Amino acid sequence: MAGLVLDGLARVFPGGVVAVDDLDLEVRDGEFLVLLGPSGCG
Repeated sequence: MAGLVLDGLARVFPGGVVAVDDLDLEVRDGEFLVLLGPSGCG
């Protein structure tokens, strides 16, 4: 069983900067996920 399901997620910032494009992801119960940017911030 999935705790979190993302299907086709996209994030575009003003000015057309694409951060995420067409992300499919499944995080199951008991797992954790960290997304980090280029500076190491998440």
